[in-house]
Amino acid sequence: MEKVGRMKLGSQGLEVSMQGLGCMSMSGFYGPPKPQHDMIALIHHAVESGVTFLDTSDIYGPYTNELLLGKAMREGVREKVELATKFGVYFSEGKGEIRGDPAYVRAACEASLKRLGIDCIHLYYQHRVDTRVPIEITIGELKKLVEEGKIKYIGLSEASASTIRRAHAVHPITAVQLEWSLWSRDVEEEIVPTCRELGIGIVAYGPLGQGFFSSGSKLLEQMSKDDVRWTLPRFKPENAKQNKTIFERVAELAAKKGCTPSQLALAWVHHQGKDVCPIPGTTKIENINQNIGALSVKLTPEEMAELESYAATDVVKGDRYEKGIPTWKTSDTPPLSSWKAS
Repeated sequence: MEKVGRMKLGSQGLEVSMQGLGCMSMSGFYGPPKPQHDMIALIHHAVESGVTFLDTSDIYGPYTNELLLGKAMREGVREKVELATKFGVYFSEGKGEIRGDPAYVRAACEASLKRLGIDCIHLYYQHRVDTRVPIEITIGELKKLVEEGKIKYIGLSEASASTIRRAHAVHPITAVQLEWSLWSRDVEEEIVPTCRELGIGIVAYGPLGQGFFSSGSKLLEQMSKDDVRWTLPRFKPENAKQNKTIFERVAELAAKKGCTPSQLALAWVHHQGKDVCPIPGTTKIENINQNIGALSVKLTPEEMAELESYAATDVVKGDRYEKGIPTWKTSDTPPLSSWKAS
């Protein structure tokens, strides 16, 4: 198998592998956490295969995923990876809140550096936007952390176009992480064009529809009771029953192309542009190999359009998330003039 190639992510100088690795599921969320030894072996396999752009967050676990990556890096891959982590989702006494106040931003960064065992984070995202704090205030603190050498590049996740513009005016934003897959395409109208206008790289999470395009409705039979996907509208039985036809049509075209359904769905994301880096997550080495194979799948404009028709807006049943979950649609922050530091 050929090694995964490299790409420039954004216009600030960051270079990463053309495909990344989402590490969230290694520490739970999609069922119980996986054995640490197995996950370290998987990370090392990914890196040796050229997948060097690793994505984590302090909330994954919480904290255990960063500790896992820290251990994996200490075992020989530290100098080979581009590491992205996130802050912004704060849990205390069983309750969660979104925070972007300067004191929290700094404390979160220091804690992540310690868990990861590094001196500088390559790419540091605001995981979700704190709508109580002007984005200029949050980015202002991140700018200080860049100047201090604690982070190299700044990113945003699930941010609206106006939030991205305001943030970018304070300090260049290197990448925006967003959900982008065959059945999650609402970012194409405003978010993606804004990123391209400003020279911001695009990191696509959930490029396989949270695993749906790997095995369709069979996925539901394999999901454990504590899998977070049971809370997602598209995975609820009444919607999954209708959504399975999308997978079936993708699978038919994949068979004609001589690839797997997941490779076809992932290839569609790769074909969105040279500024897009998908970060499929997995806990199985064979899936990493399969995901890398998606880079070799070539699609014609006609095949792209055909795939898109399978998962058109009026065909997909269910929203991305339950109501009340913060996304880019609800990420606008107050004007800077309203801020009064406590």
